[in-house]
Amino acid sequence: MIQKFGDILESADLRRKILFTLGSLAIFRLGAAIPIPGINGEALRALFEAQRNGFLGFLNIFSGGALGRFSIFSLGVMPYINASIIISLIQGAHMIPYFDRLAKEGELGRRKLNSWTRYLTLGLGAIQSAGLTWSITSMRSVPGSPPIVPHPTASFYAMTTLTLTTGTLFVMWLGEQMTEYGIGNGVSLIIFAGIVQRLPSAIMGMIALVHAEEIGIIKALLIAAGILFVTLLVVWLETAQRKIPVQYAKRVVGRRLYGGAQSYLPLKVDQSGVIAVIFAISLLTVPVTVANFFPQSSWAQKLNQYFSLGGWIYQAVYAALIIFFCYFYNSVSINPDDLADNMKKSGGFIPGYRPGEATAKYIEWVLERITLGGALFVAAIAVLPDVMRRQFNVPFFFGGTALLIVVGVALDTMGQLEAQLIMRHYEGFLKRGRIRQRWFNVGSAS
Repeated sequence: MIQKFGDILESADLRRKILFTLGSLAIFRLGAAIPIPGINGEALRALFEAQRNGFLGFLNIFSGGALGRFSIFSLGVMPYINASIIISLIQGAHMIPYFDRLAKEGELGRRKLNSWTRYLTLGLGAIQSAGLTWSITSMRSVPGSPPIVPHPTASFYAMTTLTLTTGTLFVMWLGEQMTEYGIGNGVSLIIFAGIVQRLPSAIMGMIALVHAEEIGIIKALLIAAGILFVTLLVVWLETAQRKIPVQYAKRVVGRRLYGGAQSYLPLKVDQSGVIAVIFAISLLTVPVTVANFFPQSSWAQKLNQYFSLGGWIYQAVYAALIIFFCYFYNSVSINPDDLADNMKKSGGFIPGYRPGEATAKYIEWVLERITLGGALFVAAIAVLPDVMRRQFNVPFFFGGTALLIVVGVALDTMGQLEAQLIMRHYEGFLKRGRIRQRWFNVGSAS
């Protein structure tokens, strides 16, 4: 591990990418700490303290605390993720032929699809900004408490909506820049940073509870052991693979014999990673956003009650969305027919199955079953800790959703770092080989 850190420091290009990523995260954290003018900070803190284990507190975690401060980045990347979901669903369901053609045009088509996603992000960001601004003016931590917005004027509504929408677009742009010029997926890293920044306060809060003897040391140790155990399960899930054996036939090319080797086709148990979890969270914010436009109406209050964090309706819908997006992501990212066709062209086959259609059906059969197991596992990890928190009164918010995102993003970023290191070592090996070959040629000529 120390050697790998040394290799990172030796590579100027890799060093520049890491510094760019860290600098971008610092900019996001700075923007998340800048509140919008006209807000009563004490009333806002009282509201989120009362809603710490509610849905607002849940959303505050994924905004990196920006929503709890009502900062310029309060909406975070949620409108961008919602827009990506809508474009992906339209493309996957083949609802608009124009999008299908763009998907087949390679890099140019991908850029046009990204442009449509940005336009949709602008529209969704404006709608959610207006809803959040409208609802924050009528919220109270408890009945009779001071209002969060003392003087809600027309200029306040306009300026706040414009500021929140602009902040969303800036965070979207920042995430894209991190993906292109940094290390890892920029949007996932922004969510990752928002979750991790709460870790020190959670640890200090646990220590304070133990010191005040509100919980015993044994219970605190059991909670820590449970968190460690669930973390190990998540790591195992994110790295688990189903390896399908592939045999390559021998063939003669010129005077040489190729093939005859045995390999395998790796299929991840959780192919979607954190994408299914993030997509499910984004869709769950839609009912809350709609209800925010009508905070005093009875149906909006019932909707918020049904989708309150910890309710069985919320948990059931959340688990169902995770399972759906696990299958949806696999259907979009993996095509068994293409895998079987490429395997057939390269002279490979799965023992016991004919190349072509039979191989594609077998791959699809395996993929459906491991996806079901992985999706159920992810849904259980996302929902079970919240249930245990209510049943066993865990004294701080520990959610499987946050853990899934943190571990998944960390493993993905580490994998990209490893790939960058291997690529640079390979390039360096080639350069040394060229120098050695050049000296050999000079010595032979002399």
